[in-house]
Amino acid sequence: IIDPHLKADNAYPVYADAKRQGFFVKTKDGKDFEGHCWPGGSSWLDYLSPEVRDYWASRFLPSNYQGSTQHLYTWNDMNEPSVFNGPEITMQKDLLHHGGVEHRDVHNLYGFYMTVATQAGHEMVRPGRRPFILSRAFFAGSQRYAAVWTGDNMAEWEHLEAATPMLLQLSVTGIQFCGADVGGFFGNPDPELLVRWYQAAAYTPFFRGHAHIDTKRREPWLFGDTVTAQVRAALRSRYRVLPYIYTLFHRAHASGAPVLRPLWMEFSHDEATFGLDNAFMLGPALLVHPVTRAGLNAVSVYLPAGSAWYPFKAGLYKDAEGEGVPAQKKGLLGRLFGSKPSGTKGLSYAGGASVSVDATLDDGVPVFQRAGSIVPTRERARRGSAAMGADPYTLHVALDEAGAARGDLYADDGDSTKYANGEFDHFALSMAGGKQLSSVRVGTTAYTGGVVTKLERVVVYGLAAPPAAVTCQPEGGAAASSEFSYDKDAQVLVVRNPGVAMNAGWTMTFG
Repeated sequence: IIDPHLKADNAYPVYADAKRQGFFVKTKDGKDFEGHCWPGGSSWLDYLSPEVRDYWASRFLPSNYQGSTQHLYTWNDMNEPSVFNGPEITMQKDLLHHGGVEHRDVHNLYGFYMTVATQAGHEMVRPGRRPFILSRAFFAGSQRYAAVWTGDNMAEWEHLEAATPMLLQLSVTGIQFCGADVGGFFGNPDPELLVRWYQAAAYTPFFRGHAHIDTKRREPWLFGDTVTAQVRAALRSRYRVLPYIYTLFHRAHASGAPVLRPLWMEFSHDEATFGLDNAFMLGPALLVHPVTRAGLNAVSVYLPAGSAWYPFKAGLYKDAEGEGVPAQKKGLLGRLFGSKPSGTKGLSYAGGASVSVDATLDDGVPVFQRAGSIVPTRERARRGSAAMGADPYTLHVALDEAGAARGDLYADDGDSTKYANGEFDHFALSMAGGKQLSSVRVGTTAYTGGVVTKLERVVVYGLAAPPAAVTCQPEGGAAASSEFSYDKDAQVLVVRNPGVAMNAGWTMTFG
């Protein structure tokens, strides 16, 4: 955490150096402004000055930043700026910035320019690598420099409920990399609230747990095995959809399309979505309905008109003896739906109506996949995303009435800026008539430097009858038969190990 205030102490080298060069915000009388913040008496660097921003960036060089490493990233906090003894806990409006501009005219730009300078410092230290900066203050354009969060929330159900509309507001204004502190910053969440917060936040762009220093410890295992398993399932649901989320971030980078979207953005023809802010779309394909009330085992979820919907979830599976077993150990259908469907014809729900959905703590929050979409996932549980780089993909293909579906998959090295030079994989995925699934490279430049990743599985939802055969043909190669199974009750087809790479084009035919 690096704050904008510097302790007013000439024995502190950064303060003494900045004071000598006149880099602090001034009072209306031209003196260095001094206020009160965490270290006591402090002064604030004037980030509106290009010279000060360059100076700040240089502070990140290893020669100036003791303890810095190649894997050190930065959280800019208290940068509204927060001044404990100031009016409204911030700077006086008549303080002076670079060029004689009063603070009243640039208040919302202060934190923005701090993150601009911080990113420049990261780029100076680690050229060719992407920075990660988290900022409490932001402005229009901050999405180019930093992730943000909703600030100091509380461990209360009302604050969990408020998180969704707050994040939707940020998202539609262009601030896509946003989230809320899991469990609440102030106060102590009970186990149910903590689990529900993890389950909801797992599908938001920025996902972290954070709390005030005076709160009780809240590591999941401190609440017992049941809570630990429920939180673990929520975390795995996050890791599972990372390929989809990463693809959404590419879209946000390229076009500004929000990662998190209000329902009306995708379903503007459905007026019933206009007033809904208790659920959200993660990209165009997944609808997530957080559970924000205590003691609920089921919730009513509105599914927008114009599409059918398929369950998409990764909670815990209850076996016949009632013992909680991680879904990942209960087979694919168990992992996806909580249990294998029985006595039904298909899994889809019609849109344009509310449905009651089981949502116990073991079930997790309701998540639905939109018909006509393709969602890429990685199904293997790992300790972190860095260990997933060579893991195979699963494609979830949710058919619409015409047997069609579309999606895409974007991947790069996840760390460098080489993507700007075309070093990435981006493939358009499409199903036509329930008969042919294809992966076609987007663009004309073939990137060959990435890790070769396999397609491990294709799950097709809404297929009314099984095919006689499934063949898969890699681009420039020969077609080969693929193993598959079909569940007639669920109307789900699972194709296993089709023998193609996701780094190249291919076609799968359902005969």
